[in-house]
Amino acid sequence: MRRRVLDLGPRYLIMVPLAAAFAFPFYWMVVISLSTLDKVFIFPPILYPLGHLENFAKVWSVVPWGRYFFNTIFVASATTALVLATSTLAGYAFASMRMAGKSLVFGLVLGIYTVPTEVTLVPNFITLKTLGWIDTYQAQIVPFAASVFGIFLMRQFFLTLPKDLWEAAQLDGCGHLRYLLTVAAPLARPPLITIAVFHFVLSWNAFLWPLVVTTSNSVRPIQVGLTAFQYNESTDPVLLAAGSLVATVPLLIVFLLAQRRLVGGIATTGIRG
Repeated sequence: MRRRVLDLGPRYLIMVPLAAAFAFPFYWMVVISLSTLDKVFIFPPILYPLGHLENFAKVWSVVPWGRYFFNTIFVASATTALVLATSTLAGYAFASMRMAGKSLVFGLVLGIYTVPTEVTLVPNFITLKTLGWIDTYQAQIVPFAASVFGIFLMRQFFLTLPKDLWEAAQLDGCGHLRYLLTVAAPLARPPLITIAVFHFVLSWNAFLWPLVVTTSNSVRPIQVGLTAFQYNESTDPVLLAAGSLVATVPLLIVFLLAQRRLVGGIATTGIRG
């Protein structure tokens, strides 16, 4: 027991201060959101929540949070579902199917990761404007229906599956699609959960693209709505903190519930060429 304490002691001496440093900004946001404007600027500062829950009621009455939440959840869920589908199909094709120039095509797919988002902003906007998709849900969903990260992660996982599974499936009369749906995809639950959490968080936090393609609250996601709220309430840090907390807590809950599967999904993919 003593030896275990001596082994773990240095780790905790490093991890606990680091965890406190990362957690303090969130805690401070909670403190401010439950405070009053006259208490925020006093010195020394009050380091504990004062319990003014009416701040959240005021924030909720000023901004259409219900619509923002619906828009964000719908867009994030639809985007994540499409990413899971395309990542599974493409990842399996790159890992298990023979095709001419497969390595070259996969290299080109990985090369997309090196292209900055800002470079594609104008061409994508022109395309969507031509289609008449500006200020619509599909403008926020379709451009992100495929993911290089998802394709790579699924390919790495499918490469780790024993070839005996595919050979046994062939004896039962399975083709590639049936084998993928009934055998390979169910086994790929860990990386699929990792991809789902990663892209749900990414879609929830999306700001630049929704800011460009949305013009009304009817389809505007929460991050763009929060920015408009910050502009209107820029002189009230209490309401700003309350609004930021409202937008952050749901995402934090999702991450905390899925963090083990998130790490496990990455760990089980393996590294193979």
